[in-house]
Amino acid sequence: MKEIMPIYAQIADQLRQNIHQGVYQLGERLPTETKLAEQFSVNRHTLRQAIALLKNEGLLRVDRGRGTFVAAKTIRYAIGKRVRYNQTLKAQGWQVRFQLLRVLEVPADDAIAKELEIPYGEPVALIERLGLANEEPISVGTGYFPLKRFPDFLEPKNIKILQEQQSISQFLQQLYGCDHIRRSTCVSARLVQPQDAKWLQLSLNQPILLAESVNVDETGNVIEYGVTRLRGDRMELFFENDLKKGGVTTND
Repeated sequence: MKEIMPIYAQIADQLRQNIHQGVYQLGERLPTETKLAEQFSVNRHTLRQAIALLKNEGLLRVDRGRGTFVAAKTIRYAIGKRVRYNQTLKAQGWQVRFQLLRVLEVPADDAIAKELEIPYGEPVALIERLGLANEEPISVGTGYFPLKRFPDFLEPKNIKILQEQQSISQFLQQLYGCDHIRRSTCVSARLVQPQDAKWLQLSLNQPILLAESVNVDETGNVIEYGVTRLRGDRMELFFENDLKKGGVTTND
């Protein structure tokens, strides 16, 4: 005897087919719970079971206060010894670029001075960039660089090179002959802040991933303290052990 699927599973199956057939496009908002419940002639509790099933499969996402959306493809980013942001995303078929948001000199506060291992108040370069994948905003990264180590970092001609390179690693290698190695990364989850929400096109109740990193040169001296905010609904971080020895091309 053929097993009969529960009603919520049948609804999920129909919605799943609609998504795969393009009835609902990636990023598109589904009709309201009330309308879907009427469409399938069920109560909202049964409909929510179907939505929860597809959410667990990664096909849907639910934004509180905004509705239910077809989830876009998740972007995987490896956290390893080398900073390979561009390389990793391009390997998954994404077109990557950065938009420069802020470039300025600031004195190191307690937190920045501690991470960069420099005296409090010492000048640092602040570089803030919006990361886009296929023109969709996915991250906001703020990097702090000790100006004592990189005295000409903020020169207009150098900032132009950084914009052309689209890569911090290549920029440091080209101008300073400096390697760019990840020493540590701390990842946490929190709600997006207002300015980041605007840049990332998120509502204020959405979670983001916060990655704080310390990067060093080939001699182990700290050259960057980075604070990156990533869309929690689009980015998936995984940690890898770099078991290979010798030179590895960096490409962030």
